[in-house]
Amino acid sequence: MARRPRPFGFGAGEPLAGKYEVVEALGAGWEGEVYRVRERGTGIERAAKLFYPERNPRNRTSRRNARKLHKLRSCPIVVQYHTEERIQVGGRRVTMLVSELVEGELLSTFVRRFPGGRLRPFEALHLLYALARGVEPIHELGEYHGDLHSDNVIVARFGLDFELKLIDLFARTGTVPQNRREDICNLVYVFWEALGGARTYAGQPRVVKEIVCGLKRTLILRKFPTVTHLRRHLERLDARPGAPL
Repeated sequence: MARRPRPFGFGAGEPLAGKYEVVEALGAGWEGEVYRVRERGTGIERAAKLFYPERNPRNRTSRRNARKLHKLRSCPIVVQYHTEERIQVGGRRVTMLVSELVEGELLSTFVRRFPGGRLRPFEALHLLYALARGVEPIHELGEYHGDLHSDNVIVARFGLDFELKLIDLFARTGTVPQNRREDICNLVYVFWEALGGARTYAGQPRVVKEIVCGLKRTLILRKFPTVTHLRRHLERLDARPGAPL
């Protein structure tokens, strides 16, 4: 059994790499911990992901993350990568990736603020469209997200449209086509979940059920073999006043 990583547990004001100081912890995952940090020289705030050495052997995980983010730098939905730093933490050599800091809130938190803790179909369809349109160029570049769920989507702005950012791109086992298909199914799941999941699904309109397909993977992928098919399907929906959304 793999060793459980020892947490870093940095507090506000602690220095990192001699040029940053911690503002606050933003979260933790399987690979490491993420902090809001401030550049000492400029006062600019960034996001810093520190990788657990136990899950970053020979820096393979951090290197894969950095190269993936760099490859996807033209995709607006992807957080922009800046630089890599190496620091000492409690006698351990730790790799830190510094990226842009995205202001906003997790999709899971955002949805809970709505009446009933869910989006209405019209809002959820706009969310799904923003996600599909954002993931499409990632797939076109031969990549995938690999871990799409509501805690890996940041809502940066919400008005006439959603402005979203994806975090924690993940390298999964299996082929790239398999992982892109997993992204598609996960997009549909995020949509279903934002609508209230199982507790509201029976009462959802036909336009929703035609996308969710009862969460049956084979039906979803038959209808949407690529994220482009999903994006085009959404663009063809009838959004006129009175349309059954």
